[in-house]
Amino acid sequence: MDAVDALNEIAFWLERELAPAFKVQAFRRAAGIVQSLPAAELADRARTGRLTSLKGIGGRSAEVIGQAVDGVVPDYLENLRQRGAEPLSSGGHDLLALLHGDLHAHSDWSDGTTSIELMRAAATALGRDYQAITDHSPNLTVASGLDAERLAEQLEVVADLNGAAADAGGRARLLTGIEVDILEDGSLDQTPELLARLDIVVASVHSKLRADSLSMTRRMLAGIRAPHTNILGHCTGRLLSGSRGTRPPSTFDARKVFAACAEHAVAVEINSRPERQDPPDELIRLALDAGCLFSIDTDAHAPGHLDFLAYGAERAAAAGVPAERIVTTWPVEKLLDWAGATR
Repeated sequence: MDAVDALNEIAFWLERELAPAFKVQAFRRAAGIVQSLPAAELADRARTGRLTSLKGIGGRSAEVIGQAVDGVVPDYLENLRQRGAEPLSSGGHDLLALLHGDLHAHSDWSDGTTSIELMRAAATALGRDYQAITDHSPNLTVASGLDAERLAEQLEVVADLNGAAADAGGRARLLTGIEVDILEDGSLDQTPELLARLDIVVASVHSKLRADSLSMTRRMLAGIRAPHTNILGHCTGRLLSGSRGTRPPSTFDARKVFAACAEHAVAVEINSRPERQDPPDELIRLALDAGCLFSIDTDAHAPGHLDFLAYGAERAAAAGVPAERIVTTWPVEKLLDWAGATR
């Protein structure tokens, strides 16, 4: 098999298993090195045992490359495929099969780990019809948030990629988007002109998460009522595990917040990341009773994270959320009609 494909697929499976970042990036780096080599040189280095003389290729990567050059599936990849054959979740499989896409994911334009192209390739391999790229807004400097100039540049890149995909056929459609900060005064952290050009706007709180309930409620209500908001992202901001440690949920008047979401047709995100599981189960039920729409999203920061949609589907199914109220079960034309209604 192709050595670049083998290395990138290994990275995908490791990301899906939440392996340490250094381990994943070793294979991503090796893929980039191999991609730049002429096929004849790669084959010669593999045959003569000189792959590890290239900076960035270690023993395990060299073994994978050598087996791929020989035309076989590398042993390391085969083992990962066998582990990955087991579903991530024990429930929600029928709902997962109804999901057309994912409306919250990050690329290396902000704090994601790979290119938009690799994110789209993974979405395609997972059978998605569409994949939104929602990199952060400028206020989140720690995540290299996109200012207006960089976001406008990204829109052109996505348009070019969609054009190439249309020519090739069979690839997931990229949707333009942003995960925009709801600032302390409730305003959105990007120009209205640019927000109006996007397919999807996910609005999230990322700062001052321990604010009092009244302040947080006012802030969230203003963000929900902003004319370009489509999705309220990870509404409590909690963290249950992971490299960043744990964080308790923010406090706010959930009934008022979800009533506003229902009134303004803003979907409540069911964030599928295992360390978030946001909203908590009791808030999913409150949002359901309030008449809210939902969006099951991965909040992926790497290609392998895109498979986390299974976790969100499991939680939505357990809460009894009807498929027709989940916007990510909608075909892209209906989805874009809904998302564009407030533009």
